[in-house]
Amino acid sequence: MFTDEQFEQAIKELDEPDLTDYEFFTESTGVKIYRKYNSTSGLYEYKTFGGIGDVPPDICAAVYTDLEYRKKWDSYVKELYTFQEGNKEGVYWRVAFPFPLANRDYVFMRETREFDRDGRHIWVCLGRSTPFPSKQEKSGVVRVRDFYQSMTITADKNGTKAFMEYYDDPRGNIPTWLINWAAKTGVPGFLKTMLAACQGYKQFLESKK
Repeated sequence: MFTDEQFEQAIKELDEPDLTDYEFFTESTGVKIYRKYNSTSGLYEYKTFGGIGDVPPDICAAVYTDLEYRKKWDSYVKELYTFQEGNKEGVYWRVAFPFPLANRDYVFMRETREFDRDGRHIWVCLGRSTPFPSKQEKSGVVRVRDFYQSMTITADKNGTKAFMEYYDDPRGNIPTWLINWAAKTGVPGFLKTMLAACQGYKQFLESKK
C-alpha cells in the first residue's frame, strides 16, 4: 500500500522538513504552515510542523487515528467508517462544507506504523485517495479524487511534536481565495479542536466500558 521509503521520508521531515519550492504561508500558536503551488490543479500543497499542546504523543496519535472518536469531536464529519473490499481495507469519509457548497466525500486507504529511532518513539500515519468499486459517487456529494495526507508524531519537551503534509482537490466551483482562507484558518482551528479532543480522550474511552 505505502512504501518503506514514504514512511522514512515522513520521519526525516519531522526534524528536517524539505521546503524546496515551498513558501511560508502562516503561523499560529507555534505551528508553521508552508505551501507549494501545484500547477496542474492551480491549488496548493501544504506542510505543517510544530507542537500540539501539553499532551503525550501516544494520546495524540490515538486520537488522530481513532475514527469512532473523530465522529464525536469533529463537527464537520457526517459519515466516517472503515470497510473491507477483498483483501483491502478502506476508509469512507463524508465532510460537511458550508452552505451553499455541496458536501464532499473521500474514499482512501491509510496505514499507521510505529518506529523507534534515536531513543524516540515515532508514529506515522499515511493516507491517500484510492478508488474502490463498492464506493460509487453519491448524488449531491462531490467525490474528492485527489487527496493525500501524512501525520508524523513524537514527543518533545512540551508534549507532542508533529509534522503534517497534505493536499486535496475539493473540485467544483469553489473560489481559490476561499480555499486559501480555509487552509489558513482551518488548520490552526483543527489543531486547537484536536488538542481539546486529546484532553477528553480518557473520558471517551471510559464511557465505552
